[in-house]
Amino acid sequence: MKHSKGYYRRGAAYLAMGKFKEALKDFQQVKKICPNDPDAAKKLRECEKAVLKLKFEEAISVPESERRSVADFIDYQSIGTAPDSSYFSTRVAAVAAAIVVVAVMLVMVGPKAAAGAAAGVATVLVMGTWFAGGSGDVLSKTRTLDLEVEPQYSGARIEGDVVTIDFVKKMMDDFKNQKSLHRRYACQIVLQMRDMLRALPSLVDINIPNGKHFTVCGDVHGQFYDLLNIFELNGLPSEDNPYLFNGDFVDRGSFSLEVILTLFAFKCMSPSAIYLSRGNHESKSMNKIYGFEGEVKSKLSEIFVELFAEVFCCLPLAHVLNERVFVVHGGLFSVDGVKLSDIRAIDRLCEPPEEGLMCELLWSDPQPQPGRGPSKRGVGLSFGADVTKRFLQENNLDLVVRSHEVKDEGYEIEHDGKLITVFSAPNYCDQMGNKGAFIRFEAPDLKPNIVTFSSVPHPDVKPMAYANNFLRMFS
Repeated sequence: MKHSKGYYRRGAAYLAMGKFKEALKDFQQVKKICPNDPDAAKKLRECEKAVLKLKFEEAISVPESERRSVADFIDYQSIGTAPDSSYFSTRVAAVAAAIVVVAVMLVMVGPKAAAGAAAGVATVLVMGTWFAGGSGDVLSKTRTLDLEVEPQYSGARIEGDVVTIDFVKKMMDDFKNQKSLHRRYACQIVLQMRDMLRALPSLVDINIPNGKHFTVCGDVHGQFYDLLNIFELNGLPSEDNPYLFNGDFVDRGSFSLEVILTLFAFKCMSPSAIYLSRGNHESKSMNKIYGFEGEVKSKLSEIFVELFAEVFCCLPLAHVLNERVFVVHGGLFSVDGVKLSDIRAIDRLCEPPEEGLMCELLWSDPQPQPGRGPSKRGVGLSFGADVTKRFLQENNLDLVVRSHEVKDEGYEIEHDGKLITVFSAPNYCDQMGNKGAFIRFEAPDLKPNIVTFSSVPHPDVKPMAYANNFLRMFS
């Protein structure tokens, strides 16, 4: 019985990271140890369903080398195209394709020889499309998006191709009042961001002129009303008031779409007004579990899930301020000697791997003891002050700024003052009671000025409202 708790906890941890196959093995052990436990049996069944769905998604997927960007099939300037494919139409198409396969094989090889092979093909087509939610790869189906703006739409509008400050202010005000942005303009913003971010290096150098300031924010995690409060306290992003948001814009908080569209719109308006780093939650696996995927499907459509996933893969991994301050979402590395040039050379246009430099940039955490240790998260590692000191010395840097961890005061200074954690989601998930913080740097000295703030009220939509039901069962 004692060992079952260990398997249970590890299985739950694997689920939190989206590692369903590993989680299944642990819950199978729980069931063996506690065969009559109804709770263990229920969780095992749910885990088996998740793994089955994953297998079907893998069966109908297209290799990355052959996959075409969904953005290539969308032209936001096209009006009146066919509506986005629904679950129903996709599944009907899958059934029709399966019937055709069976009919052709019956004619060619006869009923007996065709039976087994046709059944397998039909199963993959029908069930794969059913479980994958109509991803459409196997059917080579062209999906289009209805981008026509209805006459009754009264929300923010982009005139032509230029995102203006008036548009962004109107959009934020609409979001504040729980109104939606038309999918045409959401699509326009996301596609512009894709092109803009793809052109950036994996490590972005930022120059702050003497006498000018620069603000770094940590995790926002879909807390849109707290994002508005940051702008109220510190001003809107502009060329004279630039920001860097250090990853984890989405998930957990139930206004993630409003957050990401606001940040993207400011970037489209003025690329030097706002900079964005990738966090560990800017990934398919995290979005599927922690709410962003469900929120996007609910507020826009499924095709936007794929669009956002593509754009997240284009986000830079780190930034350097005036060749002195290294800003990254997670932390440092499992080996010494990593140079800034190594980070610049990372091919980031992919989902985060489970090991290596990119993984560690997104997932690692500092630890109080020297050296390195295993990560409490099961991904990345923990690193001590000596690791931070060597990295800074080897790259002629003064300071590491990272995020990734909730802090009671919104920030924490560690590693002999050489590392600062900043977290900008106050009262995280409506239950932690923490403050939020942001850091203002002023050139030329770049001394960090830390500003803390408390949470503000938001509409009665609970955190994780769009999260995976499977995850909520384990919460």
